[in-house]
Amino acid sequence: MTQASLTPAATVMLLALAAVWGGSFFFAELVLREVPPLTITLHRVVWAIPVLAIVIWWQGQSLPRSPRVWGAYVVMGTLNNALPFSLIFWGQTQIESGLASILNGTTAVFGAVVAGLLLADERLTPRKVIGALLGLVGVAIVMGPETLGGLDLRNLAQLAILGAALCYSLAGVWAKMHLRGQSPQMNALGMLMGSAVVMAPVALCVDGTPQLSLSGGTWAALLGLSILSTAIAYMLYFAILTRAGAANLMLVTLLIPPFAIGLGSAFLNETLGPTAMAGFGVIALGILVTDGRALQVFRR
Repeated sequence: MTQASLTPAATVMLLALAAVWGGSFFFAELVLREVPPLTITLHRVVWAIPVLAIVIWWQGQSLPRSPRVWGAYVVMGTLNNALPFSLIFWGQTQIESGLASILNGTTAVFGAVVAGLLLADERLTPRKVIGALLGLVGVAIVMGPETLGGLDLRNLAQLAILGAALCYSLAGVWAKMHLRGQSPQMNALGMLMGSAVVMAPVALCVDGTPQLSLSGGTWAALLGLSILSTAIAYMLYFAILTRAGAANLMLVTLLIPPFAIGLGSAFLNETLGPTAMAGFGVIALGILVTDGRALQVFRR
């Protein structure tokens, strides 16, 4: 089977996806000034649902009727939205948005390992093991040796981001095992509806009733987080998947941190030290080794 190519159109969409996903860390940093983390997660999934529902309606698709499929959507929404979004947003209360995006970049490395362990057709090769080890070394560099001295809130926040990356990896395996029979757009809508069902009671119990009397800037960031970084992002995601394949799509993981770091530096006065940037370099190397094509170019 030939490798799907990254055409100019797919490259533009890949950069756009990296921008809106990188922007999610920036938007969250703004919203966290007025809204608690769990409520942000609820906002993010709820406001994205109508956008995707309109797309489904325009395409003439019907909602699935099987309880098994909707049960799978609830699990997918928990693993791919409710848990990771909440962990990332809480983590951002303690660490910079750019640093959060770097740690979130381990998703691709975790995904290769988790799929290799749980899926028969995604065997764990030596290349993937080496990529995973490089990813762990990069994480260790980012977090620094002082982490071993004890766990404070900043360290726990970094572990929360890594936990979110692991959730994304498990979600990928779950989708491949249980959601093959549905269209990608329907899976995105069902997943968001499932995550809304999970998050509504949790956010209400922990944070209380969501406050709607927010500043205009906060509402703009919330809508950016929900519509741009969630609804439109998923449409870009599936368009790239169709045109360029999963391997090329994984490259977005390398492109998200530069956008998040740039926005944080330009608008939030965030600065990351050389240690964090060096760690990102090692994590990026781990992703390239996991992907495998960089090694093929080197051999040629």
